[in-house]
Amino acid sequence: MRTRNGGSLQERIVALIHERGLAPGAPMPTEPQLMDLLGASRNSVREAVRALQALGIVEIRHGYGTFVGQASLDVLTPSLAFRVRSGPGGGIRALHDLVEVRELIEIGLIGEVARTTSGPRIAALDALVTAMDRDPEADRAFHSLLYESCGNELVLQLIGLFWDVYHQVEPVLGPPEERTAEIVTNHRRIVAALRARDPEAAREAMRLHFRDVKARVARAEARPVEAGAEPT
Repeated sequence: MRTRNGGSLQERIVALIHERGLAPGAPMPTEPQLMDLLGASRNSVREAVRALQALGIVEIRHGYGTFVGQASLDVLTPSLAFRVRSGPGGGIRALHDLVEVRELIEIGLIGEVARTTSGPRIAALDALVTAMDRDPEADRAFHSLLYESCGNELVLQLIGLFWDVYHQVEPVLGPPEERTAEIVTNHRRIVAALRARDPEAAREAMRLHFRDVKARVARAEARPVEAGAEPT
């Protein structure tokens, strides 16, 4: 919907947030104020605010009002998971692409992490590796802690987003494989490289980690081809 001043109502609300320097958590103008400022009807304003709520840009707290949201990338998880599962081959190719993007991010950062990670953080990472054989969430916590020192909130959110989507659509790969020992070994290589403060060893350890993940995706990609190739 376009307003009389040009631009969609959602775009103008976002522009208003920036113009007023409203930080996440700050109260938004009231509904009547938005109607007056934007020259829009009550229904149009409500519709635009609900759309921005779905994106995490605004937060509606019933009984308290509307506030500027955190715009977390978590809101993208359902749509990205849908895109992956709806792709060719049941989404396996899109899943490969998702893993590849995450690999590029992590290998690009791990060298710097190897140079700067502190002893206490390495000990905490080591403890998470030990916990992986009994706690599936330890793997996610490991990767989050690994890049926490980078001070890049967007990176942490992207890695979390890719993790959530991968594990939501993982069933397209077929029955789960028992790979705990391999997962632990791969992560121990990463920790060893960090402890040695060896950026190249850390990058190679991360490549091996993702090579294992991509091999499972490749096996799933090949499975329908192999089945179709069998003689009738």
